[in-house]
Amino acid sequence: MARPIHKLSALVVAHLSRPGRYSDGNGLWLQVSLSGTKSWVFRYDRDGVRHELGLGSVSVVSLAAAREAARAQRLLLQAGDDPLSVRRQQAAARRVEAAHAITFDQCAAKYIAAHRAGWRNAKHAKQWETTLATYATPVIGDLPVAAVDTQLVLDVLEPIWHTRTETATRLRGRIEVVLDWAMVKGYRQGENPARWRGHLAQLLAPPRKVTRVANRAALAWQDAPAFMAQLRQREGVSPRALEFLILTAARSAEARGATWDEMDLERAIWSLPAERMKAGRAHRVPLSSRAIALLRMRPGRTGIVFSSTGLQLLSDMTLTAVLRRMERADITVHGFRSTFRDWCAEYAANTFAREVCEYALAHHVPDKVEAAYRRGDLLEKRRYLMEAWANYLDGH
Repeated sequence: MARPIHKLSALVVAHLSRPGRYSDGNGLWLQVSLSGTKSWVFRYDRDGVRHELGLGSVSVVSLAAAREAARAQRLLLQAGDDPLSVRRQQAAARRVEAAHAITFDQCAAKYIAAHRAGWRNAKHAKQWETTLATYATPVIGDLPVAAVDTQLVLDVLEPIWHTRTETATRLRGRIEVVLDWAMVKGYRQGENPARWRGHLAQLLAPPRKVTRVANRAALAWQDAPAFMAQLRQREGVSPRALEFLILTAARSAEARGATWDEMDLERAIWSLPAERMKAGRAHRVPLSSRAIALLRMRPGRTGIVFSSTGLQLLSDMTLTAVLRRMERADITVHGFRSTFRDWCAEYAANTFAREVCEYALAHHVPDKVEAAYRRGDLLEKRRYLMEAWANYLDGH
């Protein structure tokens, strides 16, 4: 190996300002850019090809340190190694080490951030964050995602599997998705310990056998006219929003979020965009004469329909509070959709076909062949259905 020449000095390095490259000997060069910044470069030949390896900025790496770094590269060459290949391998090893160090909570946050825009609403993302933070974070949140195994997943799920089965089931699915995401990103390897089929199914009781999911309490369809009469005696935005919800068989978020831009009072159609629908598909609701009358009594024609200012969205609990003030804690807001469906099945079944009622609830047609041939949304047939429902609620 050649003896170091050491052409440069610390003083020369400090005062050089003309752009160019200045050799210190034995492959070490000082590089001065057009902008005046200075850096160290190690130049070497391998298999007849010239290579250059950056050794850092002069502001960080002194002349002595640069000479030591260059010496280390010459030792690699003497041993038959390529300095550039060695550096790439070291960088790859650091990336793997960093990947293994990323925690479950960090992966969950990255997954949610990546998919937030594709979810229907902010509430869905909040549910993800809350569920994981409440149950997963205390057990596996700070652990490297690569270290999460079957026993750790069980440690998260078992405390609530028998008492909050529905929550535990959703939690398991979310943990599985986060771990799948981490595997695709290269943060972990192997089987997913949160997988149900063929794995956790052997260790936990089936959710359907642990507890029976209770349907949301609904008003009997026979009692709907009397309830509606009582509701109409109440004043305020919330009772009117609940009345509109019942008349249209809509979901709470759909009714509370209704805007005047969605309403066509002349054609008696409420057009909901896909992003406001649970199924992610645009939906048209034919408005009965009673629903149109209710809307015409609302002040303003901009913003949110059921709002004092047109800006503030009613909360879900606001409609529930109406039921509580009416001393009807035995029923739920969402249950009115069941009330409507039961009325369709038992009172109006001879007049309206099943698929018309299903479309009124914005449900998918179960039969895929049937759905393929029915391109429309049965709007006019549903118009007669919703008018009949409104008349029934009026006691006619």
